[in-house]
Amino acid sequence: MTRPRRGPSDDAGGRGERSGDPRGHRRRRAGRGGGNPKSDRGSAQRPRPCRTPQLGRARSRSRARHAHDPPGPRGGHGGHGDAGDGLGGQPRADGGRGRRRRHRGGPRRHRPDHRDLPLPPGRHDPGHGLTVADLKVEVEPREVGLDADRLRRIDSHFARYVDDGRLPGWLAVVSRHGRVAHIAHSGHRDVEAGAPITSDTLYRIYSMTKPITSVAAMMLYEEGAFELKDKVKRYLPAFADTRVYKGGGAGSPQLEPQIDGMRIWHLFTHTSGLSYGFHHAHPVDALYRKHGFEWGSPRGLDTAGTIDAVARLPLVFQPGTSFNYSMSTDVLGRLVEVWSGMGFDDFLRTRIFEPLGMDETTFWVDGDDADRLAALYIPFGEGGRAVRWDEGGSAATRRPEFLSGGGGLVSSAGDYHRFMEMLRRRGELDGVRILGPRTVDYMTSNHLPGGVDLEAFGQSTWAETTFDGVGFGLGFSVLMDPAPYRTIGSAGTYGWGGAASTAFSIDPVEDLTLAFYTQLLPSSTYPIRTQLQQLVHQAIID
Repeated sequence: MTRPRRGPSDDAGGRGERSGDPRGHRRRRAGRGGGNPKSDRGSAQRPRPCRTPQLGRARSRSRARHAHDPPGPRGGHGGHGDAGDGLGGQPRADGGRGRRRRHRGGPRRHRPDHRDLPLPPGRHDPGHGLTVADLKVEVEPREVGLDADRLRRIDSHFARYVDDGRLPGWLAVVSRHGRVAHIAHSGHRDVEAGAPITSDTLYRIYSMTKPITSVAAMMLYEEGAFELKDKVKRYLPAFADTRVYKGGGAGSPQLEPQIDGMRIWHLFTHTSGLSYGFHHAHPVDALYRKHGFEWGSPRGLDTAGTIDAVARLPLVFQPGTSFNYSMSTDVLGRLVEVWSGMGFDDFLRTRIFEPLGMDETTFWVDGDDADRLAALYIPFGEGGRAVRWDEGGSAATRRPEFLSGGGGLVSSAGDYHRFMEMLRRRGELDGVRILGPRTVDYMTSNHLPGGVDLEAFGQSTWAETTFDGVGFGLGFSVLMDPAPYRTIGSAGTYGWGGAASTAFSIDPVEDLTLAFYTQLLPSSTYPIRTQLQQLVHQAIID
C-alpha cells in the first residue's frame, strides 16, 4: 500500500539581489494563489501599476497581505554546462558549452500546445528515456487514469493569462506513475525578442532552491554529519551570541538571550526565529533592511560572511515557538559547506546535479546560455499587464558573492522534473540513490509541534504557501487537510514554489506530479498554484 505523504506545493520565496530599490511604491493586495499570508482569504486582485515590486507589510490576520519574493535572484545563477547536443542530455566534448542561436520571431500570442515543445536549433532527440531538458509526452493520459479533454482545460485557462497580458508565457507539466502525460505551454520567454518558450528555457526558480538545499543537508545527515537536535552554534559559532527580540522599536530593541538555543531542525522548518527583510511585519524585519538584507545580502560578503552577518541580527522569537518564513535555508546552505568541507555550489553539482543529470541547474547563467534565460516580468503595466523588468532579472547573469540556499538557483523544467521524480521515487532515479526512502518520508511529514497547521503555529507574515490545512516538513509544505485548504487535493501532497510564480507539487496518494514555470514576480499576483492544482485533480478519472 502506498503510504500518504506530505503537503501541497503551494510555493516558496527566494530573495532578490540588489537590483533596484522597491521602496516607496504603492502597496497592493495580494492574490490567493502564490505565496500567501496567514489567513489569506481574499480574492485575487489586479495589482496597481508601479515601477518595481514591493513586498508585503504587516497587516491584521484577517486581511490579505502582500506575498512577494523579492526581485532578482538572491545569489547569481550560473551554468555548469548544457544538456548536451539533444534532449537526451549526452555530455559534449566541449564540456557542455556549445553555442546556441537566439530564438527570434513567432506569433506574439501563442495558443496553448500540449504536444512536444519546440527544440532549439541544432538539438535532436536520441529517442531514449527522460533525461536532461527532455520534456515529451510519454503516455496517453487515459493509460494513467487521466482524461485528455479535461487536461486541456489547463491549456485554455492559462492561455487567457497570456492573451490578456497577465503572463508573458508559461509551461505546465503533469506526470502520473512516473510518465509525462501532459505538457502545455503558451506565450514567450522573451516577449520583446519574440522568443517562445522552448524545452531548454531557463527560469529563475528562486525559492524552489529551498527543497534542493534541504535535500543536500539531509544527504549529510544520512552520513552522520549532524543530528537534527544539534545546536546551530556547534557548527556556526556566530550564532552562540544571537539574541532574541523582547520589545521596543527597531531603533532601540530590547533583547534577551536564547532560552534553549537554535537547533538544526528549526532551520529546516522555519521555526528558528530568523526573518526576511521584505516581511515589513516586525521591528526585526526593519533591522534586516537596515543591515543590507532588504532584497539580498550586503555587498562584499561571501556565503560565510553573509551568514555571520545574519547571526548578528536578533531573532523574532525564541527558536521553536512559531513559524516565520526566513533565511533559515540560507543558513542550511552554509552548513552544507561546513559539514562537507566543499563549496556549496560544488556540493550541489557533484552530489545532486551531476548524478541526476541536472546539467541546466546553476547559480548563474553566462555566455550563450543567457539567450535561453527567460526575461523577468512584473505586473505593473496598464491594467496589470506584465512588463519586463531587466533591472531585477539581470542579477541571474552575474556570478554571486553569496550562494543563496534559499533562492539562488536557475533551472530548466526538464532538470527540475528529474529532481521531482527522484523525490516521487523516494530518493532514487535511474539507479542513482540520493536519499534513503525513509528519509524522504520523514522530510515530507508535518514537523510542526503538535501536528498543527501553519494557521495555528505561524506568524502573521507571508510565506510561499497558504496556511489553513497546511503543515511544514523539512523543506516542504505539507497538505494535511484539503477541506480548510479550500482546494481539491490529497492529504500528504508536498512541494514548494518560487518568487517568479513557479511551483511544483508531488501527490504520493495519486502518484502524481505537477509543475508550472513562468517568470512573473511576485508569486502572489495571481492564484496560479491553486488553480493548477484544481485543474489537474479534476482530470483524474480512475
